Amino acid sequence: MPDYFENFLLLSVQLCGISRFDLQGTGYAKSYFETVESIAPDVFHRLLDTFAALPTPSALRAAILNHPEYGPVAHNIIKLWYTATWYELPPTWRANFGALPNDRTFVPYPYAYPESLLGPAVGAHPAGAKPMGYQSWTLPPVYPPIPPECA
Repeated sequence: MPDYFENFLLLSVQLCGISRFDLQGTGYAKSYFETVESIAPDVFHRLLDTFAALPTPSALRAAILNHPEYGPVAHNIIKLWYTATWYELPPTWRANFGALPNDRTFVPYPYAYPESLLGPAVGAHPAGAKPMGYQSWTLPPVYPPIPPECA
């Protein structure tokens, strides 16, 4: 039986360009996995199986991101990590593959926002959370390095 959670982490590293250590450091890896699984379990598992079967990480774009069924779900996984929000799948996706009962735009974990990846990705703190301190606006942003597994 495939280890879907492990494949989710590996896929997330490739999709987000963030190390596994940092993804797990948010404290929401298991929660985000469970969120996606609760919304689109069949599509999600097929997406993860497809990812696990890829010959190289560079095949990700063609096999998943540009795929009509998997692409929107993969894009939503990126948005979930970066904004702590699940966005309803696009109307064209729902028209082609059917509406999913739990698919709607929502914040699955209200306290996840401060741990979202958007702030660190732009060298800042999440707006309204984790303030950086007095006169921090006077310093240029510091961007995290790209992990070797994403390069």
